Formats: sequence, structure tokens, C-alpha cells
Amino acid sequence: MNKLSNSTSPYLLQHANNPVNWYPWGTEALQKAKDENKLILVSIGYSACHWCHVMEHESFEDESVAAVMNEYFVCIKVDREERPDVDQIYMSAVQLMSGRGGWPLNCICLPDQRPIYGGTYFRKNDWTSLLFNLADFYKTKPHEAEEYAVRLTEGIQNYETLNMVTGHQEYTKETLVPIIDNFKKYFDRAEGGLGSAPKFPVPNNWLFLIRYAHLMQDEVITHQAKLTLKKMAYGGIYDHIGGGFARYVVDGVWHVPHFEKMLYDNAQLISVYAEAYTWNQEELYKQVANETIGFTERELLSPEGGFYSALDADSEGVEGKFYVFTKTEIEDILGDHASLFCIYYNVTEDGNWQEEHTNVFFRKETDEKLAEQLGLSVTELQTKIAVAKAKIFEVRSKRVRPGLDNKILASWNGLMLKGLCEAYRAFNNNTYLQLALKNANFITDNLLNNNSIKRIYKAEHHIAFLDDYANVIDGFIALYEITFDEQWLHHAKQLADTAIAHYYDKANGLFFYTADDDEQLIARKSEIMDSVTPASNSAMARNLKKLGLLFDNDEYTEITAQLLRNVLPSMAKYAPSYSNWAMLLLDEVTGINEVAITGTDFEKYRIEIEKKYIPNKIMLGGKSGSLPLLLNRFGSTTQIFVCKNKTCGLPVTNVADALKQIE
Repeated sequence: MNKLSNSTSPYLLQHANNPVNWYPWGTEALQKAKDENKLILVSIGYSACHWCHVMEHESFEDESVAAVMNEYFVCIKVDREERPDVDQIYMSAVQLMSGRGGWPLNCICLPDQRPIYGGTYFRKNDWTSLLFNLADFYKTKPHEAEEYAVRLTEGIQNYETLNMVTGHQEYTKETLVPIIDNFKKYFDRAEGGLGSAPKFPVPNNWLFLIRYAHLMQDEVITHQAKLTLKKMAYGGIYDHIGGGFARYVVDGVWHVPHFEKMLYDNAQLISVYAEAYTWNQEELYKQVANETIGFTERELLSPEGGFYSALDADSEGVEGKFYVFTKTEIEDILGDHASLFCIYYNVTEDGNWQEEHTNVFFRKETDEKLAEQLGLSVTELQTKIAVAKAKIFEVRSKRVRPGLDNKILASWNGLMLKGLCEAYRAFNNNTYLQLALKNANFITDNLLNNNSIKRIYKAEHHIAFLDDYANVIDGFIALYEITFDEQWLHHAKQLADTAIAHYYDKANGLFFYTADDDEQLIARKSEIMDSVTPASNSAMARNLKKLGLLFDNDEYTEITAQLLRNVLPSMAKYAPSYSNWAMLLLDEVTGINEVAITGTDFEKYRIEIEKKYIPNKIMLGGKSGSLPLLLNRFGSTTQIFVCKNKTCGLPVTNVADALKQIE
């Protein structure tokens, strides 16, 4: 056993029996490198990463490769989900060197942590040759290694930075035009999504585009959003048997996924499909949201109420084995009913995943069209398919399951809490509210302490990053809006104050990703560009906008304004990396409706208002309340107040009149 055997991370524990003398990131390993003047080999991945497993099997389990690594390097294994700050530094280095990144991420550094070389997956022989060459380079040309390190570290420190923009800025519909035009350049107008293979869902892209389509009445964007939501729901990226989405597909048609299922993707896709249902009452959206919640509750929910991080892509050492079926297997399970199922999900004798001679289930036709072709009613078709799916699910559940990454992360639980709240908003299903409350109470009981956050449940170290604050705050705000229980807003405000105190850089108008009292790495970075999850800066900006309105706090709104001013010049250069920022900009252009409901029937009115799609609103109220907008607004009847830009309309006593004020 190496030094990883006492880790809590499932990813690190997977490597605990490697012949490589792995250390976790920490003082012991970093000091050893300095004391012995050895290069540091930092290898970063996560438990559900297929190619991380491949490189481990080919290289890290090999005695001869391990001997080279142990002889010339201090070897450090990092779980990127536990230490995204370390990952961020070395991912920047590899992207600067090669123009691309990914996992496994392998970086060779000087004894003081500054990188000199890096890459992603290496074949065994290439890896060994590289290690010998780098060890010799450091031994024979230390001055050149130092020069490399200086240049690369400067690049890391300047990578993804912004200039401070001062002065007041006005935003109009025209401000959004170049951003939307840039988005349109990447639309796949045949298969939905952006670009070609591989394709990622990137939920915040579609959340912004749905909102833009609705508020600006843009038919082109409306069509692209609907096409994408349908194609993803029909594709093999979606688990038609058990619910939930894989991380991405390797093709351009949403068919064959890398099969790992991540909490952060599924949490956000619940939000997207729930909001899309309110926008456009498509039963498919409701089904996908409900089934995805079912997956997360069944397979990722801990007994304590926290959500685990991921399911692996592999089982029994084979990628996707848990999820795929041959036609013969389907016929054995379903008998005479197999032909209908095979038509519905495009199962073929040779396998629709031709490289593996098996089938990844996907749909092509709507139920209405297929039912007509087959001479069935829609209800008959759906009933037969539901029965068949249940039988397949039962058989599949007896297979060897993919590995579970049972880390519980504050950041991703914040995203899941938000997803559950959005689902309750859209569907008014009390089960989702109770799940949200259970998760929120888990967070407050186990991950909060003195107005600060602990990123990892049960971890010995209490480190946290800006995304932990941003996503938990967002979840708490969403929970307030569906309960009007002010404790959740006060938690959000306290965490926001902590984030401002320890992460905000007033001189540059940005939040750092790490706190001022955290371990200091070779660079202190800010997360600016949105990716598969919103950037922590964009999430904080949107949180502070909402909290500024709810608490009438000018400091919060000014920080939001400063963040947006700084980012705006970059947004139209590659709009898909600024979609969460674009939602903030959209709110600035259209204004935010503050809808306050006061009185005994507040819940009835809240439910009724939520049926109308109003993406640019915040909700507040209850039988009583202490927020500034609620003061002196409680009377003998239930009333609705609609305010916008510090101006309120007359109180009304029915939803129809309130909606007229909003429109």
C-alpha cells in the first residue's frame, strides 16, 4: 500500500495498491520533493474517468513503469473533484502548452510546484520514454528547466484574467445581439446542440437560450432550443431504462455516450427540463425531469440526505457494459414483446453501436408518429413500452453495477438542491420539496460551520472553494422562493458575506477561486468562463443580484455590476463560455420582476403564478416576513405586489391582475 491508503477519496483509493509510491497532495510530498531535489509528477483525474482507468491499468499498475516513476519523481495523485484549485493550475499549464486539456491530466513540475511539461493520456511506452527524457533534461539542463518554469508560470498567472472596467454602463437589447450572433455560429441545426463530435449537454447554454427565446420572441433560438432538448432526450446520452444523463457523447448525434453519470450534469439538466416544461408544456420534458430525479434519488442519494458525486462508466472492466444489450438479450427478456421494443429503441441484430456489436437505446420518432405507423393508439404504445422498460430495468439491476464515487461535495449538492427546487416549481410535486428540504438540512447540519462551508462531507480538511459558496447560495435562494422560509435566505446572505470577505478582490473586481486563508499555490486564479457548470464568478454575480434586491443591499448589486462590466468585452468572442453571464445580462436588459405575495393564501397564489413562464422574476412573501420589500405589506387579505427597478405597482388581490402588471 502506498500513501493513498488513508484517503477518503474513492479515486485516490483506486490507486492505493499501485506499485507507484503515490502521495496525496500535501505538505509531506511537497517537502520531500524539495528535500531530495526531485521533480514532482502530478497526476490528476476522477473516479468516473474512463481514460484515467486505462492509463492506470497500462502504466501505473506496471512494475517497470512504477520503478521509473519512483526513481526519478515524487508522485502525487489528485482527485480533481476534491482539489479543483490544483487541477485548475495544471490544466491551465497543459492548455497553454498544447492548446487542449482533459483527464487524466499529468504534469511534471520542479520541486517548488512550477510546471515544465504536461499532457493528458499517454500510452505506456510513450509515458516511460517521456519520463526518462524529462529526468535527464532536469539533470543535465537545469537552467533551461528553470526558464521553462518561469515562462509557464507567468502564463498560468495571466491565463483567464480580465481588466477592471470602471464607470456606469447601460445595457439594451442591442448589447445582446453580438452574443446571440456568436452562439448561432455553433448551432448544429440538424442534430441540435453546439458544434460536432464530441457533444456535451452544457445545461447553462440552453437555460440562457430558452430564456432569451421567450423574452425576445426569437423563433430561430426557440427552434434550436426545442430541437436540442428533444434530441438529447431521445439520444443514447439519456438512460431510457433508468433515467439520467451520461456526461457526453463521442459522436455528433447524441447516440453513443461515455457512460459516466455525474451529479453536476443531472442536477442542472433537471433544472433545464423543468424550466423548459413551464416554458412549453411538452410531456417529454416532464418525463425526463421526473425520471432523472428518480435516478438521482435511487442511485446517488445518501441515507443522510446528501447526494453522491458520480457513477463510473465501466463495470467489470468494460465501458458501458451495465447499460447495453444485444438483440438476443432483449428477446430473451421480452419474448413476443421484443419486436416493438426493438423498433422503439432502434435495436438491431448486429448492434446499433457497431464498434462493440451491441445496442445503445435511442429514439427517432415521436410516440404519435410511431403509434400511427404501427396501428396502435398512443396510450397502447406507451403502456407496452413502459412494461417492457420495467422488465429490462429489473434484469439490468442484477448486473454488476458501475462503481459509485461516494464523495458528497457542497458545490454539486447546491446544484442538485436548485434542480429539486426548480422541479417543484414546475410540477408542484411535494416529493421534490421534501427531497429539497432533506438535502438543504443535510447541508446546514454537515457542511456549514460559522457561516463558512466545508467542501467535502466527512473529509478531515475543511477547505472550500468559491463554487461551493456560489452553488449552495443559489440552492438556498431557490429553496426560499418555493417555501418563503426566510432561514434559507439568511443562510445565503451569511455565506455571501463570507465569500465577499475571503474571496473577493476589490482592486480587480473579481472573486478568486480560493480563499485568502487557503494554502497558497503557484498562482491564485479566478474562474471566469462558464463550462459544464457555471463559472463560480458568474454564479456569485447572479446570486448577489438576487440578494441585493431581496435585502435592498447596494454593496451586493454594485459587486454584480462590476463583475458584469469586467466580463462584457469578452462575451461575444465565444458566447457558449459566457452563457450564465448572459443570463445576468438578460436580466439587466429586461429588468427583474420582484413578486411579493403576502397573506394567508400566499401558497395558492404562488403556485398559480409559477404556472406562467416568467424567467426574469424573484418570488418572496408569506404570512409574515422581515425583508425590506415585505415591510408594512401584510393586511387582512392576501395581496400581490409587483415591483421593478425600485418602483411598485398597486397591490392586487388576484393573479390575473398581477400578471398584467408583469406583462
